[in-house]
Amino acid sequence: QVQLVESGGGLVQTGDSLRLSCAASGRTGSLSIMGWFRQAPGKEREFVAHISLGGGITAYTDSTKGRFTISRDNAKNMVYLQMNSLKPDDTAAYYCAAARLMYNPDYYRRANPYDYWGQGTQVTVSS
Repeated sequence: QVQLVESGGGLVQTGDSLRLSCAASGRTGSLSIMGWFRQAPGKEREFVAHISLGGGITAYTDSTKGRFTISRDNAKNMVYLQMNSLKPDDTAAYYCAAARLMYNPDYYRRANPYDYWGQGTQVTVSS
């Protein structure tokens, strides 16, 4: 019904920047909140950021707040994650996620409410 495809990952050095992109296709008109999660080997999937349909509500995890910025372009069916001042601890596979509806924004700091997921894009930050 909905497909999400991430791109923009790569190998960078500490302090560098990357912008991740997520392209949505299918029945994108049914989507509401969009989010980014990440997962490092041997660790649980971690919330990074989410954004409401109109972009007016955003949230970030404490470790990325002030360095990462989430945005979306509904006309292009795209969501972005601008990552600045990257650290080795940011190394992970990054996943785009989407939900059909948004109720309480606090719910979307967890993976459970999201209906669709991308395949992931790898970000590696060297020391």
